[in-house]
Amino acid sequence: MKKIIMLMLLCATTLSMQAQKFALVDMEYILKNVPAYERANEQLNQVSKKWQAEVEALNTEASTMYKNYQNEVVFLSQEQKKAKQEAIMQKEKEASDLKKKYFGPEGELFKKRESLMTPIQEEIYNAVKDISDLRGYSLVIDRASDSGIIFGSPKIDISNEVLSKLGYN
Repeated sequence: MKKIIMLMLLCATTLSMQAQKFALVDMEYILKNVPAYERANEQLNQVSKKWQAEVEALNTEASTMYKNYQNEVVFLSQEQKKAKQEAIMQKEKEASDLKKKYFGPEGELFKKRESLMTPIQEEIYNAVKDISDLRGYSLVIDRASDSGIIFGSPKIDISNEVLSKLGYN
């Protein structure tokens, strides 16, 4: 019996010595307080609107071509009909290709977002890492993500400390 109690005490001591420290950050809060992030978002919105207008212009042009074709179809020969249909399909393909080029999974918008956001994300990551190393945190959880955190004590939230490390108050 004495050995079991000693073993339990030893296990409890070992577990308490290996307790891991953790912290929370709120990435939404941090990003809202980083002016470079807001500027990058505005830049992305502007370029996205510009590119969307280009795509819409091609779609409008294709639609106009189709309406004109419908109005003229009775007066056209088979060859003229075929040529107009091909021209309309070509214009629709141009619009589709342009949309894919700008907004596709590996499109220009994705590349632009990556080039603007990656330096900001790396800066935040490095600040979180530095604070974690300094304070001995084993784990830092983003409370803004869908991680299922029901409650997190403000005492372990290091979001303001991250902002201070980045030079924002």
